[in-house]
Amino acid sequence: MRTLASELPGKVGTAVSLSGWVHRIRDLGKVSFVVLRDRSGSAQLVFSEKPDVTVESVIRVEGTASANEKAPGGVEVRVEKLEVLSAAAVDLPFPVNQEPGKTSLESILDNRMISVRNPSILSIFRVQSSILRGFAEHMRSEGFSEIKTSKLIGTGTEGGTGLFAVEYFDTRVYLTQSPQLYKQAMIASGLERVFEIGPAYRAEKHDTPRHINEFVSLDVEMAFIESEQELMDLETRILASIFTVVREANGKDLEAWKASVPDPEACVRIPRVSHDEAREIVSKETGRKAFEITPEGERTLCDWAQKTAGIDAAFVHGYPRKSRPFYTFPADNNKTRAFDLLFRGLEVTSGGMRINQYDMLVENAKTFGLDPAGLADYLSIFRYGCPPHGGFAIGLERLTQKILGLGSVKEATLFPRDRKRVRP
Repeated sequence: MRTLASELPGKVGTAVSLSGWVHRIRDLGKVSFVVLRDRSGSAQLVFSEKPDVTVESVIRVEGTASANEKAPGGVEVRVEKLEVLSAAAVDLPFPVNQEPGKTSLESILDNRMISVRNPSILSIFRVQSSILRGFAEHMRSEGFSEIKTSKLIGTGTEGGTGLFAVEYFDTRVYLTQSPQLYKQAMIASGLERVFEIGPAYRAEKHDTPRHINEFVSLDVEMAFIESEQELMDLETRILASIFTVVREANGKDLEAWKASVPDPEACVRIPRVSHDEAREIVSKETGRKAFEITPEGERTLCDWAQKTAGIDAAFVHGYPRKSRPFYTFPADNNKTRAFDLLFRGLEVTSGGMRINQYDMLVENAKTFGLDPAGLADYLSIFRYGCPPHGGFAIGLERLTQKILGLGSVKEATLFPRDRKRVRP
């Protein structure tokens, strides 16, 4: 039976069999040490002569576990039998056993098929897996149903800009920017509460550390709400669950990046400020008049929240109508019932209460220069009765980036797609 590296401390003095990757080789002449890597961690193997293996070869060994305080976990394995399951070529294109900070991001991404083997890089995606688990488990705990929707659409509910065109037999369709239409159809169907984890696409020609063109969206929609405050309440609970799961499951991964998650109990203290109040805070903190909430303003607001509430996150609500989609519920003074969540200096969530009245939605579409005839499928949801509702979307990669303190969202994307990169 296979023993994992992490199980060795309980196997001292017994025969064990380990399988994994050759992470490092150190030949001292009369004895050789090999660090074996598996999904649980690493183990030190001791050979009486130099083994015929290369770094990244996949091997199986049998031997005896022995105590050694200098070895990982205080245990090493004195190897009696070695089997090479898959030999690795010597021309390794990426230094898997070095710290990734010594290599450029371009090199990391160009060699993504191999660089993801690096333990520090791989730890990013263990954390991301925990974020996904924490999110989905929490949604189900509050009675939400998971849905999967099409990513090919005939037209965009947010207009025709920012869409990738795709040849679909003898017509043109688009990659969806969000599952907005489908989420709203399903809350109107009677499910009332739905969530989806899926890809979304934005054809925006950005080239910044905060943008990618294909990303994973954690989407939520909830019926029978009275205001956007209920949505912020919900996200507060979601974040607390996510932070709890990451804290409990990913201690070593967080340590690898010298990172930490906020105290889950602090999530209830996340400040909620209007867009106008946010601009005043930024103006006061920076000494310069803020007309919009720029990336610098997002960082300033999170720093302010850390000082005043003990958590570097802030909800900003009451955005102007012109900056939100046409289906966002309007408020007084040309504002909306929309909000963003800023976390550690970056917007990671956007959402709000939606218009659920057919006539109001048609008029709003016209105001935004949209032809209602092109929105027939979408508008039918509301023509035949739709409850008050709202929702939001959390960007998985951005949340991962900010939990770990990574310099670019691309580092938190398994196989990033941007203006220049469509491989590997």
